[in-house]
Amino acid sequence: MHRTIFDTPVVSTLLRAGSVAFLHLTGWTVEGRLPTGTAKCVLIAAPHTSNWDLPYTLMVAFSLRLHIYWMGKQSLFNPPFRGLMMWLGGIPVNREKSTGFVLASVAAIRAATDGLQLVVPPEGTRGRTRHWKTGFYHIALGAEVPIVMAYMDYGRKVSGLGPVFTPTGDIERDMASIKSFYAPFKGRNAKLFDPE
Repeated sequence: MHRTIFDTPVVSTLLRAGSVAFLHLTGWTVEGRLPTGTAKCVLIAAPHTSNWDLPYTLMVAFSLRLHIYWMGKQSLFNPPFRGLMMWLGGIPVNREKSTGFVLASVAAIRAATDGLQLVVPPEGTRGRTRHWKTGFYHIALGAEVPIVMAYMDYGRKVSGLGPVFTPTGDIERDMASIKSFYAPFKGRNAKLFDPE
């Protein structure tokens, strides 16, 4: 995987301090920590209803000392912003094409020598959707890594890392369990989030 802001020594230290201070001053609480044995994992990013989710996700990641990569739609990586978005940990995804992204993600996680947390928004869009995409599930299953249920609850101004979920291969049952965890949370645009 490419170098990111999280492994840029002086910058990452300063941004961590700034992130902790900003979240505190704006009334946000960051909960949890990366559990032992999950240095390599898939992080679910839900609810995803606003462009504000990315900066808050980056600040929470700094606060929790994570080393994340995140998936974003291809258009975010158009010039002149491609270099910046990649440095922020972004990985462009073309939603119109099947590009073997799941297999490439599995290979990258397996090849990583250090920790690698791949952030995937299961809704696949900021707009309202009833059907979550299952790419995050197949990546975790293929790479044989756990899923950590990360959340951002704008209603209570709480964000963090929830329980670890190990996929069983029974996708219907597993997705029902995962969605039930997210049911109480509110996105920035609450009407756009449907965990049913």
